[in-house]
Amino acid sequence: MLEIDKMGKVLHPMVKDSISSHIEQGAMPVVKGIIVHQTDSSTASGTLSSYANPNANGAHFLIDKDGTIYQTASVFKKTYHVGRLRSRCLAEMTCEPAELKIAQKWDVAGTHKREMKKAVPERYPSNSDSIGIELVGKAYPVADKKAPPVFEAATPEQNSALKWLVRELRETLSVPLTEVYRHPVVSYKTPSEAESASW
Repeated sequence: MLEIDKMGKVLHPMVKDSISSHIEQGAMPVVKGIIVHQTDSSTASGTLSSYANPNANGAHFLIDKDGTIYQTASVFKKTYHVGRLRSRCLAEMTCEPAELKIAQKWDVAGTHKREMKKAVPERYPSNSDSIGIELVGKAYPVADKKAPPVFEAATPEQNSALKWLVRELRETLSVPLTEVYRHPVVSYKTPSEAESASW
């Protein structure tokens, strides 16, 4: 299990302290899930610099291409890393008939509002109760201009570090494996984001 101090900082030689108060958005008393992202930037330094800006958004951890892990926010603080939630019952085909009819309509704001009235695991983990892990990785345009960009593959070093970090966070914070997701699963994001991530 990880040692975490009273400020929410992980005390482990594999985790470098790079916490930025600019991305912290209030207390997070309980963690229900872990969301894996990619940065759409080429370097860790660029992402870390952006987290220093006032009103910046970010996640709790950042994993560089060489596998270096940076902690960028307290695990006791919310960050804005998820966005609006998708309907979990629609994705998992478990909606009651009345909800199914509503969930099938394209209404991003309405879906998020309805989902946030539920508790995990009836809904996906959100900004209010999940840890975000970013992998440094750029999204590149494809030949079809109408198609979304495609994220570069995570490196073996990133995936090794991600496996270790997810395992340690799950054990320490009592997060079930069923509540660890790629960002596009839970929210409306580029489909290839973190596609090659493994934990």
